[in-house]
Amino acid sequence: MTRRILLVNGPNLNLLGSREPEVYGTATLADVERLTAEAAADVGFEVRAVQSNHEGVLIDAIHAAREDCVAIIINPGGLTHTSVSLRDALTGVALPFAEVHISDVYAREEFRHHSYLHDVAAVRVIGEGVDGYASAVRQLAALIP
Repeated sequence: MTRRILLVNGPNLNLLGSREPEVYGTATLADVERLTAEAAADVGFEVRAVQSNHEGVLIDAIHAAREDCVAIIINPGGLTHTSVSLRDALTGVALPFAEVHISDVYAREEFRHHSYLHDVAAVRVIGEGVDGYASAVRQLAALIP
């Protein structure tokens, strides 16, 4: 089986680079995808990336990952705080996953402090900027034989 990681970026992450650069920095989604793929290649993995502003598209991608991925990295964006369905999809496919947030959600509005994924994620990376994606790759790789 190919050692592949599914990279999932949720709503509004397509705006990286222009959306609130004081919070999210100036790196674009393409930069995130490239950084993640490079970090994965360094530890013997490849990456398939998906971004959508639609929850169902993300859930379908997570379901499909059962067929050819060994792990998932997800930045669910605002769905972190609202989506039981996303949590159910991630637990349903039974792949180890990393929850990534570019900003420090605990230093922001109180509603961002709650995550439906925090207690089921194998890895959590919060507030490391886009470098957090590479950190998630390395931490997941250490868990996968």
